[in-house]
Amino acid sequence: MCIGGAACTGAHFAVAFRCPVSGHGAFLAWQSGTDLEPHFDPTMNHPIRLFPIAVLLSCLASAHAAEPTTVQAKTYHRTFSAAHPVLKRIRPGELIATKTIDSGGRDEKGEQRSEGGNPLTGPFYVEGAEAGDALLVHFKQVRINRAWGTTSARLGMFALTPESIASLHPMYTPNYIPDKVTPGRANRLKWDVDLERGVVRMSDPKSAVAKLEFPIQPMLGCVGVAPAGDFAPTSVPSGSYGGNLDYNRIGEGAVVMLPVYHPGALLFIGDGHALQGDGEPTGNGVEISMDVQFTTTLKKAANLTGPRVETADYIISVGSQPEFVSSLDRSIKLATSDMSTWLIDEYKMEPWAAHMLIGFQGKYDVITIAGSMGLRIPKKHLPPRPR
Repeated sequence: MCIGGAACTGAHFAVAFRCPVSGHGAFLAWQSGTDLEPHFDPTMNHPIRLFPIAVLLSCLASAHAAEPTTVQAKTYHRTFSAAHPVLKRIRPGELIATKTIDSGGRDEKGEQRSEGGNPLTGPFYVEGAEAGDALLVHFKQVRINRAWGTTSARLGMFALTPESIASLHPMYTPNYIPDKVTPGRANRLKWDVDLERGVVRMSDPKSAVAKLEFPIQPMLGCVGVAPAGDFAPTSVPSGSYGGNLDYNRIGEGAVVMLPVYHPGALLFIGDGHALQGDGEPTGNGVEISMDVQFTTTLKKAANLTGPRVETADYIISVGSQPEFVSSLDRSIKLATSDMSTWLIDEYKMEPWAAHMLIGFQGKYDVITIAGSMGLRIPKKHLPPRPR
């Protein structure tokens, strides 16, 4: 394939470019059956260096990533299904710029673009993805694109005891705070989002004793692929395929790893939150629309059993299951079992050492109160990953 300032004839290949990784100009020539030869490019005033192939690929990927491919959805889906038409075919390493609408179906202008219920942007067909692979989604940008969001006006009943709910009457009556945000819908509040200061603020109603203003922490609630077979779950639960994970560590800089069940993986994203507490005890975050940029990579024949996440400081196994289906102890077992496998298989730790690392440095996150748990291991305690 010829790219950049390239000339190709038959088995010959030549390309001139300035590597955004090294800053050096280069003129590279290749002919079938030969090695790369060094050249001098007088227009760039640098001696040309021979780089390892990984560096050359990194240069090419970085150059390509400088200009993202913009994808704008016209239709949004509310199921993770392999039957939906592909929104865009993308290549691993290609930088994609797209938008998500909020969980109620409103875009950055507040216009209704879809029915509510976590409408999804996608599916993205990732070239080369096959069943059994792992899809790695690298979130380069997760940015709020409007100045308001909405939440529930109270904690979910699933987060409280029956006695507590009864004592809070009339908070748990059907028409508590009616029509405040959306006509015909009760129990919703609107938050102001101050993008310049980086905070969300409750302005109506106002507490007489507490300043309800908090730093934003933009995240995506929904990241998932089409699950195995014809199964087409809605965009409300989560599972081994990802889905509505609602994990507040899935933001800018995070890498989400998902099992692949279908050719192309069929990736969906959505349900942006400006802020969400651990466990999502209100049943939502500050629901908002987002500008998102991401790239993908593939790990062949990885055979993951569920989602994983990597951040700057942690590797994380997610015990992902639908809410209200099973108790949290099952999701703890899922997360702990996967982390043990991850440390033994990829970091080549002895099983007993992996168990000691989990036992004495593991940090458990309640992702959703009635559903999923995460297990984090600090990267500073990991052994070097074998190459």
